[in-house]
Amino acid sequence: MPDNGKITVLVADDHMIVREGFVSLLKAEPDLSVVGQAADGVQAVELIRELRPDVAILDLNMPKLHGIEVIRRTRKFNAQVKMGVLSINKDQKIIDEALRIGASAYLLKDGPSRHLIEAIHIIMEGGIYVSPLLRPQALLAAARGPAQADPLESLSSREYQVFSFLVEGLRAKEIAARLDISPKTVDTYRANTMRKLHIYDIPGLVKYALQRKLTSLE
Repeated sequence: MPDNGKITVLVADDHMIVREGFVSLLKAEPDLSVVGQAADGVQAVELIRELRPDVAILDLNMPKLHGIEVIRRTRKFNAQVKMGVLSINKDQKIIDEALRIGASAYLLKDGPSRHLIEAIHIIMEGGIYVSPLLRPQALLAAARGPAQADPLESLSSREYQVFSFLVEGLRAKEIAARLDISPKTVDTYRANTMRKLHIYDIPGLVKYALQRKLTSLE
């Protein structure tokens, strides 16, 4: 933390209006200082390396590099920065993966603004913050107990990421760039995903994602 006592924050989101909204919210807090903004994953990594903020708030589905990969890369050169994910994605697999590789917070974009402020202070004190809006889902799942296996649970974290990008309409080359893997590897993950879900075309994947409310596509 700088000498003036303020917590320095970097915000990364490819939607300018959304990003600037978060920045305005954070600037209104007397103990927070926004030191940088990033519009894609690669820029986020570069600015975290250069500016060394106390906290980095990251969107997941950013151009050039997925938010999960931003966290993974950042952890290799900076173990001190606290990283929080701010996303519309409520899937437990993604939440678990983000926290496993080094995120300290997972928040929902449709949550109240106070959650973001609370999360920053909690993770700066060494805690972990998960949006309270996600807890009812976890409680309901636990209450149901053993049930029929969810096909999504059979997907690896990489397969799920590829699935998410396919649903958004990205091509193999674009997905490869965001995940820092080869297009051939993307094709392998896509084939595995379709086999596990028993869906063998992109429109079918999109329909499945809409039915499961895994995407906001209309």
